[in-house]
Amino acid sequence: MTAVLDASAVLALIYREEGHDRVAEQVMGSAISAVNFSEVVQKLEQHGHPAPVEAAGIVLSLGATVAAFTAVEAVEAALLWSRTRGSGLSLGDRACLAVAAALPDGRAVTADRAWADLGTGVPVDVIRG
Repeated sequence: MTAVLDASAVLALIYREEGHDRVAEQVMGSAISAVNFSEVVQKLEQHGHPAPVEAAGIVLSLGATVAAFTAVEAVEAALLWSRTRGSGLSLGDRACLAVAAALPDGRAVTADRAWADLGTGVPVDVIRG
């Protein structure tokens, strides 16, 4: 299955937080939506990282690719809102799920435990126990 990384998973990898080892095992050949990649850069900038673009680019150097967020994924993310609003998922969260859903073998990878029981039909790997 193709791992589609949520921003939380990428940040866990960069900052070596709990679950980073599980992300490291899956990063080669993985994807991250353009929306989530933007979110990673923004979070690094927000937290004063001296080189946010370069830090986010580390994930790409490890074998991840940035997946386009097309009209198809945009509609899917919007439609996920009603099914996930009780779990508080952001647009970035739903973008990750939409990109994973668009891949024949996609699986979302996140640090957010709330994704474990979403019932969206998208396989989810929560990196933290």
